[in-house]
Amino acid sequence: MGWDWTRDEVIWAMQGAEATEQGNCSRFKGGQLPHCCEKRPFIVDLLPGAPYNMQTTNCCKGGILSSMIQDPSKFGAVFQMSTSAATNESGFHMPENFTIGVPGYTCAKPVQVAPSKYSSDGGRRWTQALGTWNVTCMYSQFLASTSPKCCVSLSAFYNSTIVPCPKCSCSCQGLPGAKCVKFGETPSLLRQIKDLNRESPSFVRCSQHMCPIRVHWHVKQSYTHYWRVKITVNNLNILKNYSQWNLVALHPNLKSLIQVFSFNYEPLNQYGQINDTGMFWGIEYYNDMLLQEGESGNVQTEMLLLKDPDMFTFREGWGFPRRILFNGDECVMPPPDQYPRLPSTAQLGAQLSFSTILFLLWLLILCAE
Repeated sequence: MGWDWTRDEVIWAMQGAEATEQGNCSRFKGGQLPHCCEKRPFIVDLLPGAPYNMQTTNCCKGGILSSMIQDPSKFGAVFQMSTSAATNESGFHMPENFTIGVPGYTCAKPVQVAPSKYSSDGGRRWTQALGTWNVTCMYSQFLASTSPKCCVSLSAFYNSTIVPCPKCSCSCQGLPGAKCVKFGETPSLLRQIKDLNRESPSFVRCSQHMCPIRVHWHVKQSYTHYWRVKITVNNLNILKNYSQWNLVALHPNLKSLIQVFSFNYEPLNQYGQINDTGMFWGIEYYNDMLLQEGESGNVQTEMLLLKDPDMFTFREGWGFPRRILFNGDECVMPPPDQYPRLPSTAQLGAQLSFSTILFLLWLLILCAE
């Protein structure tokens, strides 16, 4: 994260994080130099396993924060720093223009709130901060990327049609900036990347939708009182893995979800009693890492849902999700008029008649023998 000092402040020492640049500290003569003299410092988290004298409580997550639902112990990171003005000016002045260095996030101005309190001596004593400010940063998918990052395909056991992701959901082949790799090819960039701290460029497998992530929703089976859905997430990015991924789905029957077999699941009751949204994420050490494109570049699960007599139907595409989000980004859905539909009565009658004719022919053959 970063901010702008409003005065002539410097950072003398830090625990739990470090500034990427020390800056020009030549005005300080003799003794130990400040940790950072930049007017706009940029702070990064320490890696797990950092030296103990550089750590503080609940620090050192390597810059990776989980959502509050996925892992309550890893959704926050803490660091401490000692600061003062380079001149003799007294008092503390709150920095401004906060950023967190992640595309899509915009931070508001600091707001002073009630001072934080900290327990010590087993909770028998509480100490209080001299001042506490909150800075809220909001995410916008449109600021993060000019194009979507995922799409959804659909299928069902009652229809042989597989509805693919809409064409050009994320990009189109041949457009400026659209980079894809055809099957059987290896991008030359794989042999050029040497800086492990630099994010891998986005290279996806060539497809009609050109999305790095494809989510497939398959209505698999219908029982007397239950129905089963299979969800598959495919990573089509050649150079990128997704650690601690998550998937959010909106469907009215999620309130009657009985069991999820290979993912973790938690309902998101956004509107009180309306329970139609839930979050899925991988099981630790099993499928919490979505690997790059290839044979292992997918994760999948099945879920069993109770048929709610007040709303359940397979007609008009009711069995498919209303919205899908992957890692906070909304995925492109196929148009509703393309959803797999139940066969019409005429089709069922034709299939039945054909089956009857085959059965009669079989009986004739037996009689002839």
